[in-house]
Amino acid sequence: MNQNTGVIVGGAVLVLILLGGVFMYMQRNPSPTASSTPTGINTGTDGTTPVTKTPGAPTANTNSNVSPTDNAAIVVGGVIPNGALTSYWYEYGASGNLGVATAKQNIGSGYVELAAPAYVTQLAKDTTYYFRLVAQNSIGKSVGTIYTFHTTVGTPAPVGSVPTAKTLAASAITRTSANINGEVTPNKAATKYWFEYGDTANLGAVSTVQSVGDGTAKLSESLSLSNLAPATTYYFRLNAQNQFGTVNGTILTFKTSGPPLSAIPVVTTLTAGPVATTTATLRGTVNPYSSQTTYWFEYSIDSSLVSALKTTSHRSAGGAAATVSIETNISGLSSNTTYYYRTVAENSSGTVRGELISFKTK
Repeated sequence: MNQNTGVIVGGAVLVLILLGGVFMYMQRNPSPTASSTPTGINTGTDGTTPVTKTPGAPTANTNSNVSPTDNAAIVVGGVIPNGALTSYWYEYGASGNLGVATAKQNIGSGYVELAAPAYVTQLAKDTTYYFRLVAQNSIGKSVGTIYTFHTTVGTPAPVGSVPTAKTLAASAITRTSANINGEVTPNKAATKYWFEYGDTANLGAVSTVQSVGDGTAKLSESLSLSNLAPATTYYFRLNAQNQFGTVNGTILTFKTSGPPLSAIPVVTTLTAGPVATTTATLRGTVNPYSSQTTYWFEYSIDSSLVSALKTTSHRSAGGAAATVSIETNISGLSSNTTYYYRTVAENSSGTVRGELISFKTK
């Protein structure tokens, strides 16, 4: 690959899924109205004072790596939906004016960057093309940097096609937990899948991205959710992606059983980031449910959190009946090491712990 002032020739496919290990992000809204746009709560710079975090326009990052063939190319990039349901597409053409666009694909509504691949076809052989990634949601639109690639001569088309994804009904539903289910068919290309879910139709929570290979068989997948709010309707869908593009299953719903919680906090452990050599930012959400609540994180190199357990300082999550996003910076970590952590919250009604997830230092 050669690159000069933002121009590339040739390349290899590079699909970046920045969901880091076994992480998930949860952006919850205490009023589960399907037509609403959720407004999150994020901690202030002191880590204790909640400040409003409002969904915004997406971010589109074009990736300069391209895999061209005789008359097609696989292009990739990254999109951060920034809290509202977002679609992406590529604009391309034989000049910097572009002029042609691929079909729109849906990428979700979380605050984590997701890979955004597409398969551009019906190109001319031995020709230079300009392209860029574009993303849009109900709040705004973003365009990425323009790069170029050159179609080759004698390179056959890649094997495979976009995967299929089907969302199936939730199962094992209780007051605070449920299993969400689906089916994925890779269609001969290396494929990954993930679930989105949330208490509005805007979803917002993104599960761990899992690989399912490049076969042709239909595969059953599921995700166990815990620490859900009782008597609450949740929305969810299954998504699948390979180098040919992103597909989405139908959005389905389930409702946890009651009665609703009156005071016990509800917590979720979210994606850690940024993660460096010796430092990391731990993230989560807490709903105090109208009772003054404190939170902290537990972490260790031991996956059982029995040995070498460390805890962050206790901080206030307030006493509102709304979900707040929390984060704490930790340091003194060992490089190239896997750490396990979870969110903990406590008020006068009890102590709850979130899902145990992990990250690896650089």
